[in-house]
Amino acid sequence: SRFGSGWAWLVLKGDKLAVVSTANQDSPLMGEAISGASGFPILGLDVWEHAYYLKFQNRRPDYIKEFWNVVNWDEAAARFAAKK
Repeated sequence: SRFGSGWAWLVLKGDKLAVVSTANQDSPLMGEAISGASGFPILGLDVWEHAYYLKFQNRRPDYIKEFWNVVNWDEAAARFAAKK
């Protein structure tokens, strides 16, 4: 759960998948010292208000639920396979 703006990520850390979040424009590629998270991004979910407000207003949970209908699973699988 993140209060405010940021991102949720599915990352590959070593040989394991992890779910991490970063604030604002930070990315796990920036490393723990800068973003508080690390790993190779497999999926990213923008939870900045601009990403969902026009369609979902303040209903972030509805936006997140709908996200799963538009994920490019082929790309996610390719990213995972490339780093495995």
